Amino acid sequence: MKRSKTLTLALMGVSVLALSACERAEEVGVFESAEQCSQLDGFGLADCENNFEVAQAEHIRVAPKYTSVEDCEADFGAAQCETSTQQTQSGGSVFMPMMMGFKMGNMLSGSSRTATQPLYRSKDDPKNFRTGDNQKVAGKTGLSKVSSRVASAPSTKTQTVRRGGFGASASSSARSSAGKFRSFGG
Repeated sequence: MKRSKTLTLALMGVSVLALSACERAEEVGVFESAEQCSQLDGFGLADCENNFEVAQAEHIRVAPKYTSVEDCEADFGAAQCETSTQQTQSGGSVFMPMMMGFKMGNMLSGSSRTATQPLYRSKDDPKNFRTGDNQKVAGKTGLSKVSSRVASAPSTKTQTVRRGGFGASASSSARSSAGKFRSFGG
């Protein structure tokens, strides 16, 4: 390899390391219920209930969507999926994983920039909580440090998974209607 190519590759590696080092970590609370949240010092029941309700509303919008319960269960496990209130363009049912918890900002640290989000557990990684766009958040409930990228508002992709498994390539179709669907890691 030419010396200039080696130097270019080395500089690219330094740039990637510098960018990842600049990413801030934010403290968030990860909980399975509003009651669990309120048991942690500094988290009031009213704040926990409000954030749980926000996460439930976001769950409908940002949860991974599937055209069959079998495809959903392939990613999240048996009896871990539910029927969405949304439908496909052809009028068929849409399936999504059950919300396993929620993430909210730490009120004590003034972390109001942190978006409240629903959290999920995949079949392939059941010990960790993940966002709807498959970003690992934490492996336990309580306070955790997460990257500011994970702490921000959830994204919504516009696809419905037709087949495949978590981490596998899956066939998907784009949706342009008001009820947009997206895939989990596909």
